[in-house]
This record gives sequence, C-alpha cells and structure tokens, in this order.
Amino acid sequence: MPISSQAEGLGLSGAALPLLAAVIQERLGLVYDASRFDLLADRVAPLVVERGFDSFLDYYYLLKYDADAAGEWRRVMDALSVNETYFWRELDQLRAVVDHVIPRLAGQGTPIRIWSVPCASGEEPLTVAMLLEEQGWFDRARIEIHASDASPAAIARARAGRYRERSFRTLPPALRAKYFTLDGDAWVVDPSLHARVRSWSVVNLVCEGEAAPHARAPIIVCRNVFIYFSPDAVARVAGMFARAMPEPAWLCLGASESLLKLRTPFELEEIGGAFVYVKDGHV
Repeated sequence: MPISSQAEGLGLSGAALPLLAAVIQERLGLVYDASRFDLLADRVAPLVVERGFDSFLDYYYLLKYDADAAGEWRRVMDALSVNETYFWRELDQLRAVVDHVIPRLAGQGTPIRIWSVPCASGEEPLTVAMLLEEQGWFDRARIEIHASDASPAAIARARAGRYRERSFRTLPPALRAKYFTLDGDAWVVDPSLHARVRSWSVVNLVCEGEAAPHARAPIIVCRNVFIYFSPDAVARVAGMFARAMPEPAWLCLGASESLLKLRTPFELEEIGGAFVYVKDGHV
C-alpha cells in the first residue's frame, strides 16, 4: 500500500490505514478512500509518533477502544480540519438571507438565531455580522449569531479574531478599514463586531447530541463540509437538521453540495438570486 514519504520516514507502515480511515469516517463523517491514504497518513503520523506509538494500528486501537480518547479525537480533528475560508466567500447566498429572510423573521418579534457551522477561523460568521451591521439590523431586531467547528484549534483562532492577508482576498478595502485594525502582521477584528457572534463552540456535526441543540435555529449556514462527508454522514446531519430546525427555516449549503437525492422536508428555492434550502411546513 502506498504511503506518504513523511509517514515512511517516521517508520510507520500503512497497513492499518484502512482501519484508521474507517473509524474516522464513523466518528467524524470524513471520507478517506484509498486514493487519499497518503494525505491521511501525513496528517495523522505526527500524532502517532507523539503518542509514542510505532504503528497506525496502535493509534487505531486508541481511538476505537480507549474510553479516555476524547482528547485525542480533538487532536485528530485539528489535524484533519480544512481551514480554507475567507471573508465575503460565496456572498450572494449570505446577502440573500440578510435581504430576504431576516425581514421575514424580524416581523415575528422573536430573537433570530443564526448558526454558522463549520465556522473554521470565523470569517463566515463575521461576514454575516458585517452584512447585518451594514444594514442596521442589529438596531432593529434581536439577532444572535452562533458559530461552531469540530476543530478546537480553529475555534481558538476565531476567538482570537486575528487574520492574515489571505482572509481578505475578496473583502472590499473600505470594510476592512472599517472593521479591522492592523496589529503587526495581522488584522484584528473590531471588538464590537466580534461581540456580534454570541458564542464560539466546538461541535462535531456527526454527533447529534452535540449538534442538535445548536440546530434549533431558523437559519443555518453549513457550507463546504458535506463535500468531505460520506453519503451516510450527509444523510445523518441533514436528518438532524430536519428534526431540530423550526418552521420556517433556511439552510445554506455550498454551491457544490446538494440534498436533492435525500428525503428531507427541505426544498431548494431561489431567493434573491441565490439558492437556499427551505423548510416551510408545506412538504
């Protein structure tokens, strides 16, 4: 079985990688097929060595059977997490939510809860906050933005609110000047905007006990994670959303993600020129 040069250099055989990939898919929903075993080996090999193991099999047994492996799973999630995100990403969908969904919910007189998951290092929920701030919605309605990610390291970065140039590749310069201050080699988000995100939490989407309490929100932005999930994990998470979200509710997925092959109460609708999944009680 081919294995990465990094893992090979550490003296680790790739024989147990299928077992490791299977337990990761079961626990986190992430798919590593044979064509991606070298990537999995590269990401996990340092954790194996730090534990003092000399094989992926030993690490598999730890994750699969050790009752105290919760902390190690957090390290695995940090190692496997894909933090490709930036401000103003796939903006049309978020703008449609702010322009069309928020006005509808604001008329109901109850707090409007928005959940961004996975939020990575925080660019997405802060983009939502900027859009709402620019239109004065925080002065007109009670809006709560909550953000979660399975990676503790990503949440730590989001809480710190410090961003490098890559995060600003599409954000208009005027908004960067308005909401961020340069501090050394990083830009620090304005504390008042950062506070618009009410909570930053570590949540594994595949674990219903962790995710369902957060999913009781009329707006969920869950973009670009299903592309890494197994079909079973997508179905499980979509089912959890369907059970937990109220009616009406709006679910934002990434442009390359779809629920159309699943039986769910969500219907794909065009809103303000963007596509959003809607649960409106009429299905």
